[in-house]
Amino acid sequence: MKINELIQNFEIYKTNEEKEVLKTMSGPTPMSSFTEREQVIIRGLVRKSLITKINNHGNTMVMRNETER
Repeated sequence: MKINELIQNFEIYKTNEEKEVLKTMSGPTPMSSFTEREQVIIRGLVRKSLITKINNHGNTMVMRNETER
């Protein structure tokens, strides 16, 4: 039996704060446009692989990886 057959729905746990930050992101956004608290939350989301950091000419941009169903 394959793992895909055992796990029908795989979802990464997100706190309410993380969900709110993800909702506000529509495309690549400069990291500096977020508050300090939001930046801490974003770093956690990067570790969970829900957000990607992009280095664009010395500016750090962040972008969502996940699509909502």
